Amino acid sequence: MATMMELAEEIIKGRRITKDDDLSIFLTCDLDELRAGADKIREYFIGDDVDLCSIINGRSGRCPEDCKFCAQSAHNHTNCEVYDFLDEEKIMEACRFNEEHGVHRFSIVTSGRALTGEEFEKAIHAFERMHNECKIDLCASMGFLTPEQLHRLHEAGVTSYHHNIETSRRNFPNICTTHTYNQKIETLKAVKAEGMCPCSGGIIGMGETWEDRLSMAVDLAEAGVESIPINALMPIKGTPLEDRESLTEDDILRTIAFFRYINPEANIRLAAGRALLTNDGEIAFQSGASATITGDMLTTVACATIASDKEMLAKLGRNATPAYVNEK
Repeated sequence: MATMMELAEEIIKGRRITKDDDLSIFLTCDLDELRAGADKIREYFIGDDVDLCSIINGRSGRCPEDCKFCAQSAHNHTNCEVYDFLDEEKIMEACRFNEEHGVHRFSIVTSGRALTGEEFEKAIHAFERMHNECKIDLCASMGFLTPEQLHRLHEAGVTSYHHNIETSRRNFPNICTTHTYNQKIETLKAVKAEGMCPCSGGIIGMGETWEDRLSMAVDLAEAGVESIPINALMPIKGTPLEDRESLTEDDILRTIAFFRYINPEANIRLAAGRALLTNDGEIAFQSGASATITGDMLTTVACATIASDKEMLAKLGRNATPAYVNEK
């Protein structure tokens, strides 16, 4: 049986892990060896660049979907802030702030099944302004949009679209019943067809098995996803998952590492749950991670900041400066 470092070398030379492989090796191997191999794969395919993205909650609460982890679902009983689509000036202010602080991309995220009607038009106008007035890359996360809507976003300057699959196909009905896993996959196909970067990952720690996590990693590879945010559940009071125990750092690191083996060329992106990791993810960046969400909208309770992320990454010898900074 190949060692994890030997497997890493095979992946660098072109091998790709599929659902037909024996994936149990990722669960039984030594964690330090797995992390070292993942870091080698990251170094070869991504290098020392780290992609930073920041988000703004463009519309909050009253979501009709019944996702069990979400504070914004109308089915759950949380103290979630509720508001309609944000004033454009607030969005512009946040965009400029992130650009001034050297973040690679900025995203408007909205609650609900899909952003439509007048609010979608407001989003298009905001993206057009940001595209014309700022250099930062633009991303959107607005639910189940149609191909026509995705095309309009693309025309407005959006280059990346985020749409999490959340968990494995097997586990999905345990987490959400108001839409399907297939609908998620079809949306990602539409994003790729439009020529935008598909960003999709999920949440670990929702009661899934290790096999579910491996299955999710393989499905994302098959879908050709280029950016994979990995969230560790931070249980929210008032949701059905409020009593879930937090994951250990080792479990999170093992997940990040095998995601790198299975998706060698993607950005493996730290997202919610970074507070569970040493120094907000320092070891994770030595275990295959190559990107992160940053800023004060990371989770319900923010932890890392742009400044602290850049300081931590600089100490690791990583480059977190976007190209547009050097173009000014």
